[in-house]
Amino acid sequence: MSGLRLVTVGGMIAYRALFNWTRPALFVGTLFIGPLFQLLFFAYLGRQLRVGDDQFFLVGNAVLTASLACVFGGTMAVANERRFGTLGHVLLSPRSRTAIFWGRVLPYAGNGLLISVFTLTVASLMLGLRIPPAALPGLALAMAAGSLACGFFGLTLGALGLRFRDVFVISNVAVALLLLLTGVNVPPGNLPQWMVTVGQGLPITHAAEAARMLAAGRGLDAAAPVIGQEVLVGAVYAVVAAILLKFFEAESRRRASLDTL
Repeated sequence: MSGLRLVTVGGMIAYRALFNWTRPALFVGTLFIGPLFQLLFFAYLGRQLRVGDDQFFLVGNAVLTASLACVFGGTMAVANERRFGTLGHVLLSPRSRTAIFWGRVLPYAGNGLLISVFTLTVASLMLGLRIPPAALPGLALAMAAGSLACGFFGLTLGALGLRFRDVFVISNVAVALLLLLTGVNVPPGNLPQWMVTVGQGLPITHAAEAARMLAAGRGLDAAAPVIGQEVLVGAVYAVVAAILLKFFEAESRRRASLDTL
């Protein structure tokens, strides 16, 4: 129970402290309006180029919209501690730093899930996307798996913030790679094989595939193995993030560069 409380309560407290915005309009504009315009852009681009149908672009981009909040949120979970000069206090804690930072991913994954649900709802209302009601629980599960995997991917990038000065440049590149390599806007069959292979190891790829299967009415039984692959990707990034955090913490202590910006 103590470890669970550290993950949940500690994560929420850190979320309130590190996820800062000056007024609600910036929060809504960045996390809701921006991803919504991204979805509309690719939906209408797909119609013009006739690369795929509306369902392909709307469902895929609805899952992808979680990436902005989750990747940058996971990065801020570590990088902003260093930026605000409080990282040393966290690393002096006698509690498990792995549990502390893993817990910080959960609120951002919740943000991502909320954004995905919002964009999918708007897509249904504005562009006529039709999803079988029976598919909604499985669709929520696929989106949650994608958001969590994306959050741990962001935490892995945030761990680099213990070594690199401007880790948000890396996060921007990572978000662009998710847009290109996860198959949400370009069918995997139209990508070079090496891009498809790289995409299999990125978050969102399997979640988007599972969401499309569910939206097409194939059922949770068919989509469950693909959702499991997304969960596995998230688990791998969670482990990699924990290893990198321990390694870079030791290196930063050795080099006396823990709070150097």
